[in-house]
Amino acid sequence: MAVPKRKTGRARTHARRSMNDRISAASRSICPQCGEVKLPHRVCGNCGYYKDREVIVTD
Repeated sequence: MAVPKRKTGRARTHARRSMNDRISAASRSICPQCGEVKLPHRVCGNCGYYKDREVIVTD
């Protein structure tokens, strides 16, 4: 069984784990109907359209 010769330091451990802590911003897309920024694969909150159909009636 492999055994490490020395203890791994705290700085090295934190540096290795730091890549998993990054949070990327959610991707955005533009609604083809109204041009507002929206989340992809979701109904537009401004006009209520999804895939060229009106899904939610907005006033």
